[in-house]
Amino acid sequence: MSQRPSYAVGTGLFIVLGFTALGYLATQTTSVANTSRGPSYTVEAHFANIGQLKERAPVKVAGVRVGQVQSIVLDPGKETADVKLAIDNRYSQIPDDSVATIFTSGLLGDQYVGIQYGNSKKAVADGGTLALTRPAQQLEEMLGKFFGAGGSADNLSGSYQVKARFTNVGALSVGAPVKMAGVAIGSVQSVKADPVKLDAEVALSIDKKYSQIPDDSAAAVFTSGLIGTQYVAIQPGGSPDMLKDGDELVLTQSALQIEDLIGKFLVSGSSSDKKDASSSKADTGSKH
Repeated sequence: MSQRPSYAVGTGLFIVLGFTALGYLATQTTSVANTSRGPSYTVEAHFANIGQLKERAPVKVAGVRVGQVQSIVLDPGKETADVKLAIDNRYSQIPDDSVATIFTSGLLGDQYVGIQYGNSKKAVADGGTLALTRPAQQLEEMLGKFFGAGGSADNLSGSYQVKARFTNVGALSVGAPVKMAGVAIGSVQSVKADPVKLDAEVALSIDKKYSQIPDDSAAAVFTSGLIGTQYVAIQPGGSPDMLKDGDELVLTQSALQIEDLIGKFLVSGSSSDKKDASSSKADTGSKH
C-alpha cells in the first residue's frame, strides 16, 4: 500500500520537471536566436502591416539568420510601420532592390523578416532603406493567393496612378494585382461606377520603377486560373510617349463572364454545324 502513493508522487514530479525543462529550453532557444552576434549596420524598411512582428525578431536570408529587428515605430501621419533592421557587418552586400517580407515560422510560430536578394549591383548602405516590402500575410490574403490571386510587393517609397474604364469589371476588387507580362507591378486602388457614363472607373496604383509604359497600352481584366480571382493585365503598346500620373488607359478589355464564354462556344459550334450541313448538301447535289 505504501508503494502506490510514492509511485504516484514520483510520476507527478517527473512530469512537472519534464515540462519545466521544456519551458526552459524553449526560452533559452528563443533568447539565443534573437541575440546580437557582433557589429552590425542599420537598414530601414516600411511595411503596410507588420502583424505580430516584435523587436529582436530574426532577419534571415535564404533561411539563414543575418540580423535582427532593432525597432518598430509607426510613421507619424502615415499608416505604415517603420522597421529598423540590424544586419551583421559581414552581410554588407545586400542589393538595394532586395525585397523584405514578413514571414511566420511554421504554422503558429513567431514572425521574422526575410530578405530576398534583388539584381542591383549597388548594395544598401548603413542607414539606407529597402523600398520593396511585403507585409505580414493575413488569413484573407492567404486564401486569395490559394485561389490564384497572386500578390505584389508594396513599394511604399512611391507609386503613380492611372485610370481605366471598363464596361464590366466582373468580380474585380480593391487590392487586386496589376500585372504586366505576368509580373505584378501594382494594385487596384479603387473601383467605382460612373453614374454619368454608366461604366466602371478603375484606379490603378503602379510602382514608380515601371514608369516606361507606353500611353497607348491596353488594360484587360483577366481571371487567375479557372475559378481564381480577377486582376488587371496591362499589354504594352508602341507609343514613344509614356504613361504619367493621372493619365487614362483608353484601350480596355472588360471581364469575360461565364455566360458570354458559353454563348460564344455555342454560337461557334452551331455555325460550324450549319457549314457542315450545307457542304454535305452541296456534295449530294453534285453527285446527282
